[in-house]
Amino acid sequence: MLPDLAISLLFIVGSIVMLMSFGGLLTWVERKQAAVMSDRIGANRAYIRVPFTQIKLVWMGLFHGMADGLKMLMKEDFKPRTYDQLAYTLAPYVVFAPVLLVFAVIPFGGVLDPGKLIPSLATWFGGRTYPMQIANLDAGLLVIFAFSGLTILGTMLAGWSSNNKFSLLGGVRAGSQMISYELVMGLTVMGLILVFGTVDLRRMVTQQSGMIWGVLPAWGVFYQPVAAVLFLTAAIAENKRIPFDLPEAESELVAGYYTEYSAMKMGLFMFAEFIEIAIVGALFTTLFLGGYNLPFMNDAGFALPGGHLIEMRHGVVVLTQLLVFLAKVFLMCVFQIQIRWSLPRFRYDQMLSFAWKLLLPLTLLNLSITAVLVWLRQGATS
Repeated sequence: MLPDLAISLLFIVGSIVMLMSFGGLLTWVERKQAAVMSDRIGANRAYIRVPFTQIKLVWMGLFHGMADGLKMLMKEDFKPRTYDQLAYTLAPYVVFAPVLLVFAVIPFGGVLDPGKLIPSLATWFGGRTYPMQIANLDAGLLVIFAFSGLTILGTMLAGWSSNNKFSLLGGVRAGSQMISYELVMGLTVMGLILVFGTVDLRRMVTQQSGMIWGVLPAWGVFYQPVAAVLFLTAAIAENKRIPFDLPEAESELVAGYYTEYSAMKMGLFMFAEFIEIAIVGALFTTLFLGGYNLPFMNDAGFALPGGHLIEMRHGVVVLTQLLVFLAKVFLMCVFQIQIRWSLPRFRYDQMLSFAWKLLLPLTLLNLSITAVLVWLRQGATS
């Protein structure tokens, strides 16, 4: 019991630290990436002075995120004169908590054998192995959509409870937008369920280790290329990022559903947005990019065609899988930021029409074609 608890705590704490680090780092990445695209220097003023010296550690403006965090923690927490106190207080946490909970079912590595990793603890663990996943659930994909749906309640709650017409309009916009694009996300994933025959994320990743016709990695993006594009588009809209940031459009609604929030309550909304960028990257990596594995890679090493096995030490395999997962997630985060600084904002009517009149029909068409192809493949093999 204690060994299981220790590993669970290790995974939980490690995942929270990783997500918080991604959230802080991406604020810097967005600033620097936007500066590079605009031919500007970007953030380069915040620094840490080495004690008793005049040496200033600037590190390309990496400390700006820390300065922002300290500023929000020290700001006064202003509240509206008339507002619903309970709903107003709960809303930031209802938005922030589900973003972290979604990561609980995402596998970020293969199987961990603590006895092999640390031989002195082999007796204590008694040969137990642990999948590198906080909650190893058979219906992990369904849990993701259940948790992500809670953020809709948080945004609408924030807009309504603030007793501000701009906030209310932003909350209504957020609710209708997130419901529309979450439907598209769910239908795109159904194509993958048909292909892999499971809603277990770990089994999906396992089936993506290998090659298609000996040429392409057996990743979901090659089985479902249209679904991959539709899923990423809908996920960016679900996160309310440009070009889909209508719920918080500064030129129209000041800051949308969190206009009346200040200090760290506003920080939770903003931080949740950046962490959700990492969550979208992790989901896309798991569903479409082979997850934590490289082609032919498994928990023993690389199983090459022809029965050749390149064995690797357990610690090397675990570290490689973790680094591969983080690298894929980071590249997807950078790509999302690239889109944010490349495309103009839609009008609100265009944004909803885009979901219902273009993405949804394409999703249904892709799902229908996938179902027919899977049926034909099963008929040919039976």
